[in-house]
Amino acid sequence: MSKTKAARATDIYESARENPYVQRLIEDEDLRDNLREAFESAKKAYGRATGNGKGPVKAVTTDKKLQKEMRKTAELLQEANERLQKPKRKSRLGKLVLLALVGAALALVLSEGARKTVLDALFGAEEEFEYSSTTSINGS
Repeated sequence: MSKTKAARATDIYESARENPYVQRLIEDEDLRDNLREAFESAKKAYGRATGNGKGPVKAVTTDKKLQKEMRKTAELLQEANERLQKPKRKSRLGKLVLLALVGAALALVLSEGARKTVLDALFGAEEEFEYSSTTSINGS
C-alpha cells in the first residue's frame, strides 16, 4: 500500500514540476510576495467581517476599513495574476543597445579618425587656417 502512495506522490511531484504556473511561483519572488500579502489581507478582512458582531453582509456594506482591506486584497490578487500570466521576457533589444553604446564609446576613445569624423559631423569640418602677419619682424 505504501508503494502506491509513494508512486502517487511521485506522479504529483512530477506533474507539478512540469506545470509552468508552479515554475513561475518557484522562480518569481515578487509573485510569491504578492500572493502572501493578498492572503494576509484577506485574512484581516475575514476577521473584520466575522468578528464585529454585525454579521458579514452588514460589515461588508458599512465598514470602510473592511472595504479598504478587500480592495487591497483584490488589487494584490490582480497583480499576482498579471505576473503569473506574463511570461518573463529577457530584453535582447536592451542588451543590444547597451552593447552598441559601449562599442561606440570605445571606438571614440581609441580611434582618432572616429573622433574627427564625429566632431566634423556635429560641428562641421575644420577649415585650414594659415596665419600670416602683416607686421615685419624689424618693426619697419
